[in-house]
Amino acid sequence: MFSLSNGLSLLRAPLALMFLSQSIIVRLSAIILAMFTDALDGFLARKQRTTTQLGAILDPAMDKLFVFIALSVLLYEHQFEVWQALAMVTRDVFLCIFGIYLKLSGKWQAYQFRSIRWGKATTALQFLVLILLTVKVVIPAAAYSIFFLFGFLAFVELFQLVKKQSSKTQS
Repeated sequence: MFSLSNGLSLLRAPLALMFLSQSIIVRLSAIILAMFTDALDGFLARKQRTTTQLGAILDPAMDKLFVFIALSVLLYEHQFEVWQALAMVTRDVFLCIFGIYLKLSGKWQAYQFRSIRWGKATTALQFLVLILLTVKVVIPAAAYSIFFLFGFLAFVELFQLVKKQSSKTQS
């Protein structure tokens, strides 16, 4: 079902393409608009009571697309190292593992997709790092380790949700 909130999520795809510009102003504008649409789409969906499974998947997928394109451009420009980019997407690797678990365990259909605290924290941190890299701030290598921690915490939170959802369906 199309809704304004899903439309705002979809806007992050063309915003990501703005990152191909060499202009720091254009890139910063794209990041800020992506952050704004990310905050606004969920708020509107809840306020207008138009939350959907599609939106629950589309919103984080568009965040990941934006971050992936921005990281790819910054890597191409040698703004940072490959391992640092991989650290930034650790949570997404854990999400893929979690998705495989859901599929193999037969829990995919019953799982209620929704945002999680550590997922939101990771996305906010990714956007912050993109801003800093865009304005050429050198981030200490050790700082990227927080992405490993956030990824692991997101993984744990997801399994806690599965356990909670399973206990609700059994009672």
